[in-house]
Amino acid sequence: MALVRVREHVNPLANRYKAVRPMPDWSTIYADLSQPLHIDIGCARGRFVHQLATQQPDWNYLGLEIREPLVLQANEWRDAAQLENLHYLFCNANIMLRTVLASLPSAVLQCVSIQFPDPWFKKKHHKRRVVQPPLVQDLADYLPAGAQIFIQSDILDVAAEMRDRFTANAAFQPQSTDWLAENPMPLPTEREIGVLNNQDPVYRVLFTRV
Repeated sequence: MALVRVREHVNPLANRYKAVRPMPDWSTIYADLSQPLHIDIGCARGRFVHQLATQQPDWNYLGLEIREPLVLQANEWRDAAQLENLHYLFCNANIMLRTVLASLPSAVLQCVSIQFPDPWFKKKHHKRRVVQPPLVQDLADYLPAGAQIFIQSDILDVAAEMRDRFTANAAFQPQSTDWLAENPMPLPTEREIGVLNNQDPVYRVLFTRV
C-alpha cells in the first residue's frame, strides 16, 4: 500500500481536533489485555511501535496520532502483519489523553514515549506543543509507580521544555542529571536514525514515576 500524503504539522488547537471520541473496547483490541502497555504519543506512521510489537509480543503497544490518515494506514499495516498486541488511535493527546488512560485497566501502563514532537518554533505557537502541564499531570495521575517516561528531540529548546515540565511535577524523577548519551529504548525511530546519520545531536531524558 502506498504511503498516504498528509500535512506535516497539524494545529492541535483547531476546533476539529477538540472532540472527545469514544474509546474502543480494549478487550477486543488486544489478545492479552493484562500485558504491560507502552504508549507512544505522536507516533506518526507508527513504525516504531510496529517494530516493537513484532519484537516483543509479551508487551502491548498503543500509538496515538492526531493525523487520522496515518492512523488508518498504520492499523492496516498492523492487520496485514496480524499483530494482536498493537493498536493505533486517532486522537489529540492534549484533549483525549486522560480519557484514554482512564479507559485502560489499572497498572498496565508501564512506558510512555514522546519522540521528536512538532517543535512549533514561533513563541506564539508554543502552546501547540504536545508536552503541556495538564498532559504531564494526566500521566502523573494514571501511571503506576515504576513506570517510565522517555522523551527525546533534536531541538534543544523543545527537549529542555519537555524535561523541565516533567521535572516540575513531583511525580516524576529523571534517571540522570545529564542528557542521555544512548537511547534506552530497544530500537530507534526513523527520525532518530536520520538525525544521527546527519551527525546532529539528540537530547534524551528518561523519567520514572515515583
